[in-house]
Amino acid sequence: MAGYLFRLFAMYRICLCLCAAISCITSQEAEEPVSYTCTEGYTFDPVRQVCKDIDECVHVSDACKGGMKCINHFGGYLCLPPNSQITVTNGDEYTPSPAPAPAPRPPPNQRLIHSLSLPMQCSVGYSLDEHNYCRDVDECTTGRHMCSSDQVCYNTRGSYNCQCQPGYQKIGDQCLDRDECLLPHYCMHRCINTLGSYYCECNIGHTLAGNNHSCIDVNECNDDSPCQHQCYNIIGSFICQCNQGYELASDSRSCQDIDECAYSNYMCQYQCINNPGGYSCSCPEGYQLQGSRICQDVNECDRGHECREDEKCQNYHGGFRCYPRNPCQEPYVRTAENRCVCPSVTSVCQGLPTTIVYKYMNIQSERTVPAEIFQIQATTMYHNTHNSFQIKAGNEDGEFFLRRSSNLSAMLVMTKSLSGPREHIVDLEMVTHNNVINYRSSSLLRLTIIVGPFAF
Repeated sequence: MAGYLFRLFAMYRICLCLCAAISCITSQEAEEPVSYTCTEGYTFDPVRQVCKDIDECVHVSDACKGGMKCINHFGGYLCLPPNSQITVTNGDEYTPSPAPAPAPRPPPNQRLIHSLSLPMQCSVGYSLDEHNYCRDVDECTTGRHMCSSDQVCYNTRGSYNCQCQPGYQKIGDQCLDRDECLLPHYCMHRCINTLGSYYCECNIGHTLAGNNHSCIDVNECNDDSPCQHQCYNIIGSFICQCNQGYELASDSRSCQDIDECAYSNYMCQYQCINNPGGYSCSCPEGYQLQGSRICQDVNECDRGHECREDEKCQNYHGGFRCYPRNPCQEPYVRTAENRCVCPSVTSVCQGLPTTIVYKYMNIQSERTVPAEIFQIQATTMYHNTHNSFQIKAGNEDGEFFLRRSSNLSAMLVMTKSLSGPREHIVDLEMVTHNNVINYRSSSLLRLTIIVGPFAF
């Protein structure tokens, strides 16, 4: 369209020039004063005294658009296709190169005839429309391009470009996949390249956000908890914990019972019983649980027993025994509880201990030795008397030792540990001497030691 307007403008300037020439001829014939004013598109050359054509193609910046070429013409310029030709004649052959404009006083009766021959052809990439305008050809739409099947055609003014599809790059004549993961990308954790594109993945314990690029933490404990007991969410993962009495299995999710009894022999004093999530202690017969682990002896004599009326109940660790209420045997007679006296008036008592006192005690099995377990004490003290103490019987294996404490007492010491259950009878004798009156007497303490079955 621009070229067409410029052609009209040029022809209009030619007409003005012809009119100006005719006017000059007429005025010359009338011998009017000469005017040196040039028409538009010319400038006066004072040296040569002529109107000189202005080359708009040189002086006008970007005179033609759309790929048209600029051709200077008398009094103007033309915008023509690059391959067009122009011929200017006056009836005879005329040199197409621009000539100086006629002088202000041209010869009389001179007629200038300009014939313009313009073959209408457009440059490559353009085509004439019905108005003889050069319009751009869309090679991409019409299929007049050389782009391969893996390329995308983009139309340009007068031509076209072959570009690779998004996600591909041109290397030589081929479009090869562009590894977006090697370039700056938006993936927060991991980038996975694909043909022509890429996608993002998140680390374990995260999931893609709505933009498919960012990663947010997954709370594994919210829905179906993966833990058997307790679940605690942390960034990117979770931690399982077990209730008291349980420990995590090798899978770090399920819980298995802790066998507390296998950890130590001191969990319970007697026997440890493992339970799901805990343990309990039990005691043997004759004992009861005190607290959570200690076994305490049950005093059957206070709670009920099976002793007869003529017997008395004697409790010991882990059980009880029944003993005669009257332990005295002939020739001894009972004078008090557990005390037997041999009457001195009878000849049978000569050489026998004057009194026999029965005592009962119980000790634990495997007791630490040496241990002081019993004290023998004289009840009366006579003037000028001397007491001596000895183990009369029951010490065949040397388990005991009688240590004199004073003139009136002695201490029975256990030197060997005794294992129960067993009954051990030891006779402790006290002999009293009086040298002034030549007096000698003896008394016997019969100590029954009941050893329990356990060390508690």
